[in-house]
Amino acid sequence: MFDTASRELREFTPREAGKVGMYICGLTTQGAPHIGHIRFAVAFDVLRRWLETGHGYQVTLVRNVTDIDDKVLRKAADAGEEWWALTYRNERLTTAALEALGVLPATYEPRATGHVTDMVTLMETLVEKGHAYPAPDGSGDVYFDVRSWPDYGSLSHQSLDDMASADDADPRGKRDPRDFALWKGRKAQEPESASWPTPFGAGRPGWHLECSAMARRYLGDEFDIHGGGIDLRFPHHENEQAQSRAAGLGFARYWLHNAWLTVKGQKMGKSLGNSLEVRELLKTTRPIVLRYYLTAAHYRSTIEYHPGSLDEAAAAVERIEGFLERVAHRREIPPASAYAAHELPEDFRLALDDDLGVPGALAVIHETVRAGNTALDEGDGDVALAAAAAVVAMAEVLGVNPLAEHWTRSADRAAGQVTEEALDALVAQALDARQSARQERDFPRADAIRDELAAVGIAIEDTPSGARWSLSRSRGGAGTTSAGTG
Repeated sequence: MFDTASRELREFTPREAGKVGMYICGLTTQGAPHIGHIRFAVAFDVLRRWLETGHGYQVTLVRNVTDIDDKVLRKAADAGEEWWALTYRNERLTTAALEALGVLPATYEPRATGHVTDMVTLMETLVEKGHAYPAPDGSGDVYFDVRSWPDYGSLSHQSLDDMASADDADPRGKRDPRDFALWKGRKAQEPESASWPTPFGAGRPGWHLECSAMARRYLGDEFDIHGGGIDLRFPHHENEQAQSRAAGLGFARYWLHNAWLTVKGQKMGKSLGNSLEVRELLKTTRPIVLRYYLTAAHYRSTIEYHPGSLDEAAAAVERIEGFLERVAHRREIPPASAYAAHELPEDFRLALDDDLGVPGALAVIHETVRAGNTALDEGDGDVALAAAAAVVAMAEVLGVNPLAEHWTRSADRAAGQVTEEALDALVAQALDARQSARQERDFPRADAIRDELAAVGIAIEDTPSGARWSLSRSRGGAGTTSAGTG
């Protein structure tokens, strides 16, 4: 793995044989997630799958939810709603996006607001050790003293004198403008519900303190891997490492960072509107295609999004699906679980063991697809079946196995939605025709339309607001109901 701290590839050895503890910084739930937000989750999902499937490790994955910070409070105030209502709504949207893209559930997914006591304990330790101090102005702010920790800057490889000032809190109470906030005293304009008591005054935690405390709670004083987007390397991860180690904790042994997803060379941001939100893209793109797109590049390589990006991913997925369908028409393909890890093609294993080289691993999958199709063309069913089994097992590791239950369920739901929308449109046309007949006082024709619908299991109910239809219970239940126009 490429360790950001040492800036070199390091052989991975877990601190405890057979087990891996991994913490990845989740999202601040201030808005609906776009694909730039979700890339980190997909990248580390592949790492987790490879550690488990390829090496047999028991992985404890912690992915936090930052549900309290300046942006959350500001956006809630602008919208005129409670901050906790805003963040919970967006947390649910994030969960839905991750589930749709086949990201395995975290072992633990703690919210920052549920771990304030852990944060206060860590902060008190830092004050006692002389690495933090309360602001002398009585504001309730508490700052980490960066000059008290000589190793500060080692993760991002910066000299303290070259760093910009920390702009996370009012500098009036800081000894050094680069000192960062562990705790933010409550402001008069902030809601009381966003404040907790401490020996230093009421307030709320700083962003960096949150992750250190939650990682310690679920993974212990020292753990194996800390991951996140490259934009978090400084100041967030630098500050996490400094405050945790200054408190006497070993903290993360390996640091991994994924690159951005950009549009026209710029980091994806809210200025692009909602067109690249996961929920919007999934209206026109199959979830497995979007997952493939986010998986295909090396995690440390920038993904440049352009209008044809998803078409390329769709074509790649369809090549895999087409081959598996050809084989399935002739022989039953064994599930991925039937394929032992040591049986995976050597080039596939070598690619993933080389800093999670997904592009190389995908190349092996497509080479196997081509060889399998050739075998089918030549009538060699055994070779084709072996190739299909290998493709399924490899694709499962990357989370893009078309035969996985997750994707087949997703396809069934999509097909059901399309069917329901088509049925709704057809019934609406019939109801329009029935209403026209009634307006023309052609009641026999109106009754005939109603009877035709009833004959295929669609019941009509006339209400003051218009006709409503439902599937007759005698035809399998009234699961679909809609308002009509007649």
